[in-house]
Amino acid sequence: MDETIHIVKIISIEPVTHNVKRFTVEKPPGYSFKPGQATEVSINTPSLKEEKRPFTFTCLPESENLEFTIKIYDDHDGVTKALGKLKEGDELIIRDVWGAIIYNGPGIFIAGGAGVTPFIDIFRQLNKEQKVDGNKLIFSNKTSKDIILKDEFSKILGQNFINVITREKTVEFENRRIDLNYLKEKIIDFKQHFYICGPDIFVTDITKAVTELGADAESVVFEK
Repeated sequence: MDETIHIVKIISIEPVTHNVKRFTVEKPPGYSFKPGQATEVSINTPSLKEEKRPFTFTCLPESENLEFTIKIYDDHDGVTKALGKLKEGDELIIRDVWGAIIYNGPGIFIAGGAGVTPFIDIFRQLNKEQKVDGNKLIFSNKTSKDIILKDEFSKILGQNFINVITREKTVEFENRRIDLNYLKEKIIDFKQHFYICGPDIFVTDITKAVTELGADAESVVFEK
């Protein structure tokens, strides 16, 4: 079956952190998704239109427009570097919706860096529905300036928003890695849902750790 493509204009581009931008784009008629899902995006130019990259929707499904929160890698010539140079009115190509990270009930969300993006609209949806209770987000970043939507997550989750910093000494956050020992120390109940997203090795290691500590494999949600 041929994949449906939609050409959409960029409505606005805003900074989120020093290297993350929020892209608001047109929403095609009838286009729908669930919180946590993604699509493949490319830039609508002759040289880049076939360079597809997966990005998660970070707006609520009923939003008038679509939103993507994207980390820009300026240190190599790739798609995100090109995205970082775009402006309002430029065009993107989006495709069919996909994604395995769907909310199944209260649990522990564990994210590494830009891997937090599938969780953004999940928590926005839970906040809207007043169903945040029972959920916790553990978020690993290299430095404190890398924390995406720190204020919003703090407002939604309060003390259940936990930041771990790996390459900076701070008094505000713990300076360590999320590993089996950390999880064993911080989590009492492993018979709950776990949602994991981040770099491949991060997902592999954390999934293995929570399973070894007693999590049911069927209750661990990650992008396969």
